[in-house]
Amino acid sequence: MSAYQVFQQHLSAELAAIESAGLYKNERIIASPQSVKIRLQSGQEVLNFCANNYLGLADNAGLIAAAEEAMHHRGYGMSSVRFICGTQDFHKQLELSIADFFGTEDTILYAACFDANGGVFEPLLTEQDAIISDALNHASIIDGVRLCKAVRYRYENADMNDLEVQLKKAQAQRFRLIVTDGVFSMDGNVAPLDAIYALAQKYDALVMVDESHSAGVVGKTGRGTTEQFKLRGQIEILTGTLGKAFGGAIGGFTTGKKEIIALLRQRSRPYLFSNSIPPAVVGAGIYTFDLLKNNHDLQDKLHQNTAYFVEKMIAAGFDIKPTQSAICAVMLYDAPLSQTMAARLLDEGIYVTGFYYPVVPKGQARIRLQISAAHEPVDLDKCIAAFTKIGQELNILNSQLT
Repeated sequence: MSAYQVFQQHLSAELAAIESAGLYKNERIIASPQSVKIRLQSGQEVLNFCANNYLGLADNAGLIAAAEEAMHHRGYGMSSVRFICGTQDFHKQLELSIADFFGTEDTILYAACFDANGGVFEPLLTEQDAIISDALNHASIIDGVRLCKAVRYRYENADMNDLEVQLKKAQAQRFRLIVTDGVFSMDGNVAPLDAIYALAQKYDALVMVDESHSAGVVGKTGRGTTEQFKLRGQIEILTGTLGKAFGGAIGGFTTGKKEIIALLRQRSRPYLFSNSIPPAVVGAGIYTFDLLKNNHDLQDKLHQNTAYFVEKMIAAGFDIKPTQSAICAVMLYDAPLSQTMAARLLDEGIYVTGFYYPVVPKGQARIRLQISAAHEPVDLDKCIAAFTKIGQELNILNSQLT
């Protein structure tokens, strides 16, 4: 038996164990543009409630036209990293647009926010320093921290008492960096940035916020947690993505203090050794930030949609995680149940996905819904009605459990 045949048996056993535990992930194929209403490969048309398309811009005609125009004038791809021959005027323009949107000093672009988070810690901090990280931070932050030699501390999710305990311990190190998601993607809660900032000031620490699920969503004009807590321009490091509210394509960024950005350009490995973002994505990004610069109608509608949806779902008897974002986590706790409910909802024309271990902790399975500014009241009502119908059939509503 060859080396791979032995390994193949091991892999097959692992896959069988995942499937028997009800944790196997199947991909459903979309055969239309990403939108509120999508067509599956089977031909079924459904309402989409699980995309990160918070502002409904993924199929926006203006963004598509801007991408096409950018390709016409700047080509398809760069075939280079930034420091060799991969920097166009468009890249610099987008970086300035992002800095202007968030009220920061400078911006550096990455292929994805996973790369931004993976490339931010190691160039800035050494074994003399400390990173204090929220327990529910995104996997990209966790992986980025692992690549850095700084001493690691972890505090319980949004627990300011625990954060203070960890900050006291971290006084032994030279520099301290508190890192948190702006919105925690599985629960929908917003990090208490005002309290985090106050503790950072008290214990002489820097702050980094991943705004991926909060940028475009949180705050009156969608400028994220720094707007929500009146800290615009005061947080040292923000990371984020163009792949959610800002059009849903690809591309990440780090924006913040100019000296931090300057050092990342010199030493951040995902930036130095990955191709530049293609002109089409950059052109669409410039269009998006121009669109949102002086107009927050989309944010207003998103906030209205979310408040209405969450209120009605709670009234229907669902166990909903407290949320301050466009994420609505319907708690089911059982992994197979989350898959069963998602499949039943698809039959009702509602496209959602069950989330379970290892994406969320064991025993915390759920269906995570994401509301969009593109959803109309009739879409929200259809989704609520379908959830209520299936919830009653599966006996999971609060009124059925008492």
